[in-house]
Amino acid sequence: MGFWSRWIGRPLRATDSGLYDLLGRGETWAGEPVSVQGALNLSAYWACVRITAQTVASLSFDIMEKGKDGVKVKASGHWLQGLLDESPNADQTAIEFWEGRVLGLCTTGNGFGEKSYVGRRIVAINRMPNDTVVIRKEDGSLEYRFVDRGKEEKLPEEKVFHIKGFGDGDVGMSPVEYARQTLSLTIATERAVGQGFSRGQRAKGFFVMPPGAKPLTAEQRADAKKSLVDANAGPAAPWAGILEGGVDWKSISLSNRDAELILNRRFNVEEVCRWLGTPPIIIGHAGEGQTMWGTGVGVVMQAWYTLGLRPLFKRIEQAVAKRLLTPEERQRFSLRINYEDLLRTDSAARAAFYVAMLAAGVMTINEVRRLEGLSPVAGGDVPRMQAQNIPITATTSVSALMNHLQSLIGHNGGPPLGVDA
Repeated sequence: MGFWSRWIGRPLRATDSGLYDLLGRGETWAGEPVSVQGALNLSAYWACVRITAQTVASLSFDIMEKGKDGVKVKASGHWLQGLLDESPNADQTAIEFWEGRVLGLCTTGNGFGEKSYVGRRIVAINRMPNDTVVIRKEDGSLEYRFVDRGKEEKLPEEKVFHIKGFGDGDVGMSPVEYARQTLSLTIATERAVGQGFSRGQRAKGFFVMPPGAKPLTAEQRADAKKSLVDANAGPAAPWAGILEGGVDWKSISLSNRDAELILNRRFNVEEVCRWLGTPPIIIGHAGEGQTMWGTGVGVVMQAWYTLGLRPLFKRIEQAVAKRLLTPEERQRFSLRINYEDLLRTDSAARAAFYVAMLAAGVMTINEVRRLEGLSPVAGGDVPRMQAQNIPITATTSVSALMNHLQSLIGHNGGPPLGVDA
């Protein structure tokens, strides 16, 4: 990176088109340029990014404290709790801030925030552009450069909250850049569809002059273009035209059916989803042999939670611990993105989960009530569990107790246990 900086006079990123052109990889097979804005103009890419960002940002971000017994409980009074879950800065709510960071992870592969201090305490995390440039300096430290209101800003590593996407380096790998061939083909397909409708679904071709005709003069060529080409182009063109003087029409384009345009558009949606790890059904696209309803959809959703979202949660949790907490604080505190919030819309699954946790003594009644937003009840903090299955030693003890009670009752002249008086 330092070599590029000295040679060009400015830092280069992996997403710079100039670098890819220089290395012979700037062009795409379909010939369409690709950018973050161009990718988000595609409905499939927009939907995948939007639903991922909104889902992550809508969850609870809880600072957890490890007690002496090793059990982690929510540290509501921790100074970082309000920043992460309520108001990270003066301009944004928590959901707005986290949507922007996840948007960056899904496009450029990175999410950034500028840490503001009062003394040694972080009091705000301000948004930074997702295309911020990261430079590894000669002394080994990192420097972050971005443009703010027309002015280039340079921040040291200790002032930046950086969430890295998938990859193995100073920055995450850009999904848009690595998916550029797929995105270029998708853009080209959509452009072909749009151009087809702009011509009123008329095929491309040539007006062929009769054999032996003399070459057209410039004036005749302009008149022919006006009366033949322009008059029959566009969606407002008449449904029929007149060819005079032996002029014929020769088509040179494939029909939508021959080009399998519908199948290509469906496949492009699935390709985009594959790059972002989002099941097509999540964005309203049913794959081959799949419907939008049924128990199979629930399984797909669970797979997305586990394989798609959970790694993203872990990435954010560890970035918060490493770049917002001190080494001493990391021994006691950590961030937990409340994954269980995703189950709140499924009342049947939530009820079954609570019943199982209560019956096994894992959760108390008041813990369940707190999760449901209900006030605690007296006696609800005591764990309870079923006693159908007990150790055989406990059975022997109960038998001995029963015999002892039997002897006492018999000694006093009462009826035997189990016999009505």
